Amino acid sequence: MWTDDDALDATRRRVDEWESTIAARSARTTALTRELAVLTGTARTADGTVEVTVDAHGRLVGLRLDDRVRARSGARTAEAVLETVRAAYADLVERVRAAADATLGADDPTARALVESYASRLERPGAPGRGTAGHPSTTQ
Repeated sequence: MWTDDDALDATRRRVDEWESTIAARSARTTALTRELAVLTGTARTADGTVEVTVDAHGRLVGLRLDDRVRARSGARTAEAVLETVRAAYADLVERVRAAADATLGADDPTARALVESYASRLERPGAPGRGTAGHPSTTQ
């Protein structure tokens, strides 16, 4: 079938390169998956009275209320908590973006799709998790 040994060697090298590229991408993707599983997003109100942490799935895993919230109405405190959860979601999306960019590259379609998936799930307009300017500041 192969009449030219040079062509056969070139084909073997190309297949070896593809295999190597696929193995390296698989290793990077596995590492990213592990990193994403333990990511959290954290935010606090500008006055520091409410601090929220969400896990990689967007679940509330930490809530700290300063004693100064006692001077506020329950409705105002609840609003501050919800806004801070939204800001924590936005922080989580940024951390996902940073991890995906560092691991796969900012121009990688898989990295972009992953970030878009998190953003659409956590930052849908009108839904809990919409992080926008003017909300409490995020902490890193």
